[in-house]
Amino acid sequence: MEANLARHLDVGEGTSTFACTAHHHSIPPRTPGATAFWALHLDVLVSSRSAGSDPKSHHVTLPSSSGLARFLTSIRKAAAPKTASVSICLILPLDNGYVARSDFLQRRLECWEPALQTASFVPPTSFVEWVPFPAGGLSWTDLSVIVSRAVGVIHLCHGTPASDIDRELRNRLSFPWLLPDPIRPRRIAWVQGREDLQSIGRALEAAAALGIKLVILDEPGHWLQSSDSPGVHLREAFVEVDITPDSGLSGRVVAAVGSYPEPIDGVVTISDVRLAAVARASRELGLPTESPEAYDIAANKGRTRMLEEELRMGAVGATDTGVGKESFVLRHAGDLQSFLEGSSLDFPRIVKPVVGWSSECVSRVESEAELVAAVQRAADRHASSPTPSTAVVVEPYVAGPEVDANLVVLDGEVLFCDISDDFPSEADRAGAGLWANFEETQNVMPSALPASEQVGIREQLLRSVVAQGFKTGVFHCEARVRNSRYAYRANQEDGIVDLVPDAAATESNGEPVDVYLHEINARPPGWLETAAVLLAYGVDYYALRMLTAIGDDEAARIRALSKPFLDGPQFHLSVLMVHQGLAGVMRSRDAVGEYLDGHPDVQANVVDFYSRKKGGDVLEGHGSAALCWVGFLSVVSRESRRDLLRRVEHVAGQLTYEMETEDGRLMRVRGLSGKGLFALD
Repeated sequence: MEANLARHLDVGEGTSTFACTAHHHSIPPRTPGATAFWALHLDVLVSSRSAGSDPKSHHVTLPSSSGLARFLTSIRKAAAPKTASVSICLILPLDNGYVARSDFLQRRLECWEPALQTASFVPPTSFVEWVPFPAGGLSWTDLSVIVSRAVGVIHLCHGTPASDIDRELRNRLSFPWLLPDPIRPRRIAWVQGREDLQSIGRALEAAAALGIKLVILDEPGHWLQSSDSPGVHLREAFVEVDITPDSGLSGRVVAAVGSYPEPIDGVVTISDVRLAAVARASRELGLPTESPEAYDIAANKGRTRMLEEELRMGAVGATDTGVGKESFVLRHAGDLQSFLEGSSLDFPRIVKPVVGWSSECVSRVESEAELVAAVQRAADRHASSPTPSTAVVVEPYVAGPEVDANLVVLDGEVLFCDISDDFPSEADRAGAGLWANFEETQNVMPSALPASEQVGIREQLLRSVVAQGFKTGVFHCEARVRNSRYAYRANQEDGIVDLVPDAAATESNGEPVDVYLHEINARPPGWLETAAVLLAYGVDYYALRMLTAIGDDEAARIRALSKPFLDGPQFHLSVLMVHQGLAGVMRSRDAVGEYLDGHPDVQANVVDFYSRKKGGDVLEGHGSAALCWVGFLSVVSRESRRDLLRRVEHVAGQLTYEMETEDGRLMRVRGLSGKGLFALD
């Protein structure tokens, strides 16, 4: 519907006037269960002119403090000298309701290329009234009401077809962003504030948009304690607490929460070694929580494996004895010899500590001699930690494709699940050796596995989550797919490795697809993957984790914010890891940032990046028990998975960093290995 009304928007008290043309307004097709809305498209002149220069003009006066006034003023200030006009789109609701998340427009439109800038005008948890659609045509009397009641605005690329805009708005905004029942402001205690703003910034922003005040519990001197730290405005308070993950942690959390002067609605941590303690503290405080005993099982790879053997293989009593049909758990390295004397093992095998993270001290062994060495190494890893453990799990090496699967579960129902392909690691190569590791190389979403296998992954992992004792939460699961019809193979034309249909890995042998669980992390994935899923699918795991900590009262928001884009992920995305090589000291100030600054052609397809190791930081080296990556890039393609992997190979062949070795030599090192990085033979 067209409305060619060349008139003026008067911003402020007549001091700054923008001429605008309302050229299109429309209602995108409504999706059942989603908030209905309509869109008004305007072209706005950004050159400032006197309000009285055109005696025939009609004016819509906006208070200078209004969101739209500030938005237009910022666009005018940033506009290039020769810019005549800009295109904007106002979003108007056709339903009444309370806003589920105040920044929903920014988050759901992130990385949509035509959207240059977005702004929301609704405060957290506020009530929003519907704005009738002008079916009979738009008048400037209508517009004076419309601009004051828009929930948000989008600055669009000139020339974007209105039909494309309407289609994409329906894709991205078809979820219940307005809810019928009032939403109370909340307060959460967050245990462990993470290492820097980038690793927690999106969680802090999500809390503010949800109307949740955050109280950070962490050690004295943490960066979020200082009143002038970046992001400090996003937390309500900082409380000094000894968060050492020992037997006294739950009591210290109880004391801190109990003595806080304002009521706290829930306690959250995303630290693996603190999950069970926080659950125990929540239970003692009478706050919502999942079972602490479930967290105990999830945190223990030995108990997880034995429970899986009972569930899937009928290994009765495995959780009590530590011995299953395929795997076994050793309390100490010294127990291995007696086990070997009474058993015959096939190889290859996987050895890992029963506690741990990031694939630390996980080894693939090909013989009894390697098994003995790997068990000792794994047993030593956490022997001197605050909660000592020398236990080790030994299990078969499963050669099928590895996946990361994240599940949002509410009362035993999966609301959302994303599955991504965890590409082969160094230790997946035959003959890689005992000291090769399983550090991630790249994680590609969405998965290339066939839909039938993805359904099996989702269903089998949900059964495992429930079997451990969980009902609600966000769960990051890692698993391999046995008997998959897909396998990693190198393309004959360019050598690029990908997951493809494989004649040698079909279901012709009659074996059903089986999901071999490695671990359930009862929290969102790491922040780089959490950000990747938000960008690709529009679902924010940090926001959902905080809402699940508040309990049943937030079920409606959990359901609403678990809705992905209608058309699926907006691009193919690879979380590409930059690894350490030699031990020494990092000399590049910002390895990934410096690379991107020098390669603007690559920047256009990188939506997120970070250098964890900065200039002057110690590099532990490839053989360290504590694995630590140098940085990462989230590389995307809107064209195809094949195009994405070509872009990844391009980056892998170029990205280097400078370091000083332990013997004082300056070297420029490749953090990625090109085609060879993902090869299996």
